[in-house]
Amino acid sequence: MTDRLHRRIGFEIELMAPPGVSRRTLAFDLAGRCGGSVRPVWHHDSEPSLVPGLGRFLHLTQGFEVRHPDGSLLCTLVDDVTLLHGLDPKAPAVPGWFRILTDDGRLLRLLAAQCDPASRLPAVLGPAAKLWDAEVRRHGQIFRLDDPAGATVALAAPLSGERERPCEVITPPLAAGHREALAALLEPARELGFSVPHEAAVHLHFDGGPFRRPAALANLIRLFAHWREPLRTMLATNPACRRLAPLPAPLVAATAGNPTMAELREAATAGNLTKFFDVNLTQLLTDAPPIRDTVEIRILPGMIDEGQIVDRAALVELLLERCLDPAPLPAGADLLELAAEALAERE
Repeated sequence: MTDRLHRRIGFEIELMAPPGVSRRTLAFDLAGRCGGSVRPVWHHDSEPSLVPGLGRFLHLTQGFEVRHPDGSLLCTLVDDVTLLHGLDPKAPAVPGWFRILTDDGRLLRLLAAQCDPASRLPAVLGPAAKLWDAEVRRHGQIFRLDDPAGATVALAAPLSGERERPCEVITPPLAAGHREALAALLEPARELGFSVPHEAAVHLHFDGGPFRRPAALANLIRLFAHWREPLRTMLATNPACRRLAPLPAPLVAATAGNPTMAELREAATAGNLTKFFDVNLTQLLTDAPPIRDTVEIRILPGMIDEGQIVDRAALVELLLERCLDPAPLPAGADLLELAAEALAERE
């Protein structure tokens, strides 16, 4: 079937492995099919803390890059802490699965640079311990690294609760052949028994460059603010999906006229913009250099069928193309009419 997508898009697809299977299983299956290789990597994330006075723990968990024989990236498979339904929180850790925890982002990045995700739990903190000229001490199943003053730098602990089963499939940006590329990842996952988690979503990353013009960015904000419920209905957003929210009111209010980029950035700061909204605009609206210069669409439902993913992504692509028209989106317009207008312009 002809690919319906025309723009460069990166996909994030949240899946769940069946009991006894893991994201590592899928990584080696994919590498075997393409004659490629697997490289363990660290995935950075956070979780609520049970320690009084400490709001959250930052942690590193084991992910896997799958590469083609020429070294180019096929995909990355990582954990997603929002996927909880169906997991047994009391399940013991599977041998070989562990995580590193700390409470400071700078320490987390230092630990990721020093510690090897392919290591074993008893040894994984060793390279970091050399930086402090300290010893890693064992407390039951937990390994702790303290600095010379006795302050804890990091903990390494078994990854329990079946956390090896959640699997977010992250593709590199795909410029063409989107359906075929996704099929090469999802067909093996289906054969291994992977399924769509209860809380799942699919995220789309479009190039951010075209939306660095204030008229285009204002239209994008209007689309996700004024057509929020129609969009969620049309795309069948998963009501159980976590970390979604309407765009902050100050940012929406700033699009009432013809705002400048400076005015939109100021409004984003006033509204405490983060990535955890229906659309992630943080890479466009912060002064820091972008980690990934993308617009991330976060409201597609979880899916494991490449055809369904491409169909919904094609509709989103058309709506984003209409946003690139400098004319403000007309109030009350029908979403399908907006998409049809963009399609007519394309043809």
